[in-house]
Amino acid sequence: MEAVTLENQTITEFVLLGFHDVAELHLLFFIMFTVIYVSTVAGNVLIIVAVVSSQRLHTPMYFFLANLSFLEILYTSTVVPKMLQGFLQEAAISVAGCLLQFFIFGSLATAECFMLAIMAYDRYLAICYPLRYPLLMGPRGCLGLVLVAWLSGFMVDGLVVALMGQLTFCGPSHIDHFYCDFMPLMGLVCSDPRVTQMTTFILSVVCLTVPFGLILTSYARIVVVVLRVPAGAQRRKAFSTCSSHLAVVSTFYGTLMVLYIAPSAVHSQLLSKVFALLYTVVTPLLNPVIYTLRNKEVHYALRRLLYIKHTETRD
Repeated sequence: MEAVTLENQTITEFVLLGFHDVAELHLLFFIMFTVIYVSTVAGNVLIIVAVVSSQRLHTPMYFFLANLSFLEILYTSTVVPKMLQGFLQEAAISVAGCLLQFFIFGSLATAECFMLAIMAYDRYLAICYPLRYPLLMGPRGCLGLVLVAWLSGFMVDGLVVALMGQLTFCGPSHIDHFYCDFMPLMGLVCSDPRVTQMTTFILSVVCLTVPFGLILTSYARIVVVVLRVPAGAQRRKAFSTCSSHLAVVSTFYGTLMVLYIAPSAVHSQLLSKVFALLYTVVTPLLNPVIYTLRNKEVHYALRRLLYIKHTETRD
């Protein structure tokens, strides 16, 4: 085997074991997760196309939603193809490739944390300051917030991967996971990982709790304002614009916090993989489903888009 270009490596590749302890279900899992992956990509692509093609959806909220959908496509595509390979054959990955997968996946996960916080802040401004909202959330402001979300992810995880690149991985070469996650990789390190672990822990806490705190603060202010509105259509409309976002936030942050903030709550590696499946596979699928079913404007735009395509095909 060729030696990797990274310094201080004594092994050249890892093998992702995935769900090796339920090998008899691999074919079923391959079919099921292939369907989920294709549905996830197709659903998120439809949302992006609907937002771009519908003039009614050219608003900050749907601009952020389109970015979230694009992020979800990249996010799940970083992990799922390698996982599917593992159901059919040995899923080997070079040390450099493993660190690259961790970097891209971690960067996108961090970016999603900030993107969800931005979407909550957008709803806060729209509901609490409706008259000033167009000025506060103008095109430049929206673009700036999106750039901050994307760049923050790559900067934070770039630092983590730079530290991981200085470590020595000397075996065993098997990773008991379906992708290159931080904790399984640290179990294969034979040099001192304390600086990397401490830095990663601090950055993880900051990148999870700060956006989550902003989300909680935004919705606390929204609840206070909405409860002052007399019960009726206006109150229901205000809550309905937030319900889809809250459902996505609950799933995404719930699993991430269990795994990275309170890892002792996960008592087995198999359970850890199941939780990881929730935010790597299930959440990206739920986003288009939730926003399509619960958001009338997205629902209408998609129906109109699909009707036009169907009409064009018949003609």
